Formats: sequence, C-alpha cells, structure tokens
Amino acid sequence: MVKHDTDGDAGRAHSKPVRSPFEVVAIASSAGGLTALTGVLSALPADFPAAIVVVQHLDPRHRSLMAEILNRRTQLPVKQAEEGDHLRGGTVYIAQPNRHLLVNRDGTLSLSQTELVHFVRPSADLLFESVAGSYKERAIAVVLSGSGSDGAMGVQGIKKMQGTVIAQDEATSEFFGMPGAAIQTGTVDFVLPLSEIAPALVTLVTGAEAE
Repeated sequence: MVKHDTDGDAGRAHSKPVRSPFEVVAIASSAGGLTALTGVLSALPADFPAAIVVVQHLDPRHRSLMAEILNRRTQLPVKQAEEGDHLRGGTVYIAQPNRHLLVNRDGTLSLSQTELVHFVRPSADLLFESVAGSYKERAIAVVLSGSGSDGAMGVQGIKKMQGTVIAQDEATSEFFGMPGAAIQTGTVDFVLPLSEIAPALVTLVTGAEAE
C-alpha cells in the first residue's frame, strides 16, 4: 500500500542524515475532510512533537466550529489559527474560513485575504509553499480527501525543498480529487490508507526507521 517516489532526489538523500527531524506537518483536505482529519488527528499521541497546520475548505459565510469539534476527538490541543500565532509542537492550527494561512520563517502564522487560488481560500497550495520555504526538509505535507486539485502545486514545492509528501489512497478517500491530483505530480512519497497515516507520521517525526 506504500508507494515510494523513485525519481529526482533519491541520489541526494544519502548525503543527508537518515533521521533528520520534522518540525511541521501541513495537512490539506476538503470534501470528506472532517472524517479524514478526525481519523488522523485522533490517532496521534498526546506527546506528538511536531506542530500541525491544517487547511480545510469551509463555507466562508459561517463561523467554523471545526477546532471545537476536533478538540473533542484528539489528545492534541486544536485551535483556530490567528495572526501572529507562534507554532508550538503538539498543537493543531486550523485555517480560518476565507483566510489563507501562511507559515513564516520565524515560526509565526500569517492570515491573508488575498485573491482566491484555484477558486479557494484558504489554499492548500499557499500553505504548502509557505511551509516548504520556511521549513524545507523538516516539513511533511499530507493531502487527505477532497474534491478539486488544491495542494498539487504545493506538494511539488514541499518536494523541491526535500520535504516529505503523504497522500490518502483512493480506497479510503470519500473524494479522491485532491489526493489523486497530488499523486499525479509524481512527488508523493507515500500513498496510504487513512488508518496508516497517523502511524506513518509518528514514525517519521520521532525519527524511527520507516521500513
């Protein structure tokens, strides 16, 4: 069930430390995303060391209750991201409706109401690209259930900076548009069923051997 990307940077990987730490996990989801996010976040331990930033496409006309919902379903603290928040390990930050969420190089968060990207705001592409620029090889991008192709450009940015990319597989995705578009870029390292994504994140982030 695991697909390893054999292209591009494989040769350079041997020159890097095998157990380089990951500091940020960026997750994108849309249709079917609440179920997928709950499945991943609820399976992470309370001492998960990396910060988690989430873009879930939401109706901009309504206040989001996603942080409150997820808070009841995970051991990790979940909050709606606010301008100037400083990333803390083991904390989940949810993008606000109708605001792009960006991660800065000093570990702070910025919210932006600049134009829609591929008809959406918040945009997974912008989040992933900002995380790639700020955290480079210490970033993991995860693309979960969703329609459309948001995130496909962003995962290429993550991979270009030597980060790691995970996509939910078709069998467990309610909507395979977003994961499928990411996979088609050829930059996805692992294609996993929903139940295996959290264990994979724990393995990667704690520095244990992935095999």
